[in-house]
Amino acid sequence: MLKYVLKRLAFLPLVMAGVTLLLFACLQFLSPEMRASLYVRDPRQLNQMEAIIEKYGLRKPMPVQYGRWLKQVARGDLGYSETAKMPVSEAIGAFFPATFELTLVTFFPILAVGVALGVLSAVYKDRFLDHASRFIAVTGYSLPSFVLGLALLMVFYGRLHWFPPGRYGLETDLLVHGAGFRHWTGLLTLDCLLNGRWSAFADVVKHLVLPACTLLYISVALLLRITRSSMLEELSKDYVRTARAKGLPERAVILKHALRNALIPLVTLSSRLSIGLLGGDVITETIFDFPGIGRWGVQAAQQLDIPGVLGSTLLAAGLFVLANLVADLLYAVVDPRIRVGS
Repeated sequence: MLKYVLKRLAFLPLVMAGVTLLLFACLQFLSPEMRASLYVRDPRQLNQMEAIIEKYGLRKPMPVQYGRWLKQVARGDLGYSETAKMPVSEAIGAFFPATFELTLVTFFPILAVGVALGVLSAVYKDRFLDHASRFIAVTGYSLPSFVLGLALLMVFYGRLHWFPPGRYGLETDLLVHGAGFRHWTGLLTLDCLLNGRWSAFADVVKHLVLPACTLLYISVALLLRITRSSMLEELSKDYVRTARAKGLPERAVILKHALRNALIPLVTLSSRLSIGLLGGDVITETIFDFPGIGRWGVQAAQQLDIPGVLGSTLLAAGLFVLANLVADLLYAVVDPRIRVGS
């Protein structure tokens, strides 16, 4: 197992190098003047664009530019985001915790509900529970997230005034930006608890409900479908019939044998799901005015904020590489034959 893990970790720097090279190659389609905006931190510098181009060698061959840019990224200098009115590295630190918090709230419930409903749907095929689960899967998979999000907003905020958009209300805003509030983790729910601010904690949770429900329903649908399909395939195989013929309890046949072999496609799907959530669900964050990394990336793209777009893209690429690494390691845990044959 250790050899398999080390082998996968050895590939990580090479993959990241390839990702950064691809991102930088895409930048070459922009003019040197546009790429110089990466280094502009003050509007008064706009009159000195040629000096900036010369200073950073933006007219030099691509390998030279890439080496300089890579050193800059290694120092954490990703330029200045005009959209966020702060350096890109600080903007990522400001917006990513909100997305990470929303991911923590939704990811594990999505896995639990999706896998549980998928397994039950396969076990009780063509019964009421199966029909109900398939209804959830079909509607959730075909319903656009912006339609579901707007519907939830109209009902639970527009009519009932229960769950407002945003990340917190005005009183909580004044509290978390006050001098007496300590930001221990960047996750507001946890920080409010650590500061003993129960009313602020309740307010933050109230703002998380609608975006979390939207992501939960949409994401559970796909996971449910894949789980059901994979379980039905495994339940029809000979080893399951043999296990039942030996007198093993049905619970052991389903959970210890069939489900374990059905987990491979679920690991792949879960890694893709985590990437989508951690990279910021653009539509959901925009609809609910949730200040996450996805909404900031969209705003940066709309305003042609090249440093902001590049920073959010680089973050998403890094998350993609890490999620795939974790998926590779989980494959070996689920199916030992993978690490033996690698």
